[in-house]
Amino acid sequence: MSLPPPEKAVLDRVAAEAPRLVDRAVAWAGVNSGSGNAAGLARMLDLLETEASRLPCAVERVATADSITVGEQGEVTARAHAPALRLTCRPEAPLQVVLTGHYDTVFPVESPFQTVVTRADGALNGPGMADMKGGISVMLGALEAFETHPARERVGWTVLLSPDEEIGSPGSAPLLAELGARGHLGLTYEPSLPDGTLAGARKGSGNFHLVVHGKAAHAGRAFHEGANAVAGAAVVATRLHELNGRRERVTVNVAKISGGGALNVVADRAVVRFNVRVPDSQSAAWVTDAIGEIAAAPPLPGLSLHLHGGMTRAPKPMDAAQTELFEAVRQAGALLGQTIAWKPSGGVCEGNNLHAAGLPNVDTLGVVGGDIHSDQEFAWPDSFADRARLSALILCRVASGEIDAARLKRLRLETA
Repeated sequence: MSLPPPEKAVLDRVAAEAPRLVDRAVAWAGVNSGSGNAAGLARMLDLLETEASRLPCAVERVATADSITVGEQGEVTARAHAPALRLTCRPEAPLQVVLTGHYDTVFPVESPFQTVVTRADGALNGPGMADMKGGISVMLGALEAFETHPARERVGWTVLLSPDEEIGSPGSAPLLAELGARGHLGLTYEPSLPDGTLAGARKGSGNFHLVVHGKAAHAGRAFHEGANAVAGAAVVATRLHELNGRRERVTVNVAKISGGGALNVVADRAVVRFNVRVPDSQSAAWVTDAIGEIAAAPPLPGLSLHLHGGMTRAPKPMDAAQTELFEAVRQAGALLGQTIAWKPSGGVCEGNNLHAAGLPNVDTLGVVGGDIHSDQEFAWPDSFADRARLSALILCRVASGEIDAARLKRLRLETA
């Protein structure tokens, strides 16, 4: 099947801009925007705002919610997050597409991984090149090209670029939920898997912090007057770990235990931090109940336990809407000579949030790359134009009705 002239013109526009898609991602990757680097996030926001001005849309910074953090000694404080950037075009159009991405990375300001280099095989190795400054460049490039399509007025779109995805989207989650409820179709720009495969079904995820309170005492003179929180934390961590294997595909990862102090003092405070992954809502309920039972049973006399956190992202199954959407994307890819396949992933992203809010979505439309969250992170430069062409064609086919976004939304709501 050949492409109609309007779609071909849009795709030719993407091809003409291919070098710029790569170059601006390289420039952005040179800005450290780790989730905790306020100055770097502010600089990145300025750059994104400048690029967004090329599009015919309203550009605004949107405040994100504060979140609760638990310190090394169990202290609970509020944490503020940088603003999100929202771009809005034709909000009155009959079909609404939501495009999301994040401008934070996992690399702190003191990380030695700060620049982009070209590997001998041609891949670009740099912080955020795949996850997901490359993806943001692809997204904006696709929108710039789509805005030349004659049927663009049928489609409105909203972009949300968040500052906190790498720490679970605690501040931007309400914004994602609002957009998910309002839109018909979602496109998110996490990198694909290294072979170009998309993520299909995703597990759900939860982050928990269990504070153990004990009683301090001199370890020599009055040991038995104390209640050792660190020892209690070790018992609790073991109980949590023993949840693994009790329900299929549910995992509990005890990631860190902190607390205590001088060697001659019985520790009066400790914190156990852990993450859970679940395949479905029933498993989420099961593991939440199991964690609650552990938190309600102090492991040693004199201790008390206080649980913070919870499930942060719901599972994203391949329901009827997801299955139909992925088939539509596969067909679009075939028209471009791209083989589109997908498989389940244990990872989570903003696609989980959007799906939970009722929005069918594809969440790995970014560049082809790999080794993310490490100093080996890379992206293939040829994939920038390929992925931008795929997204541009998806938007064109939504506008033409070849992809029935309204039907996909109805299907999603029927299975919610």
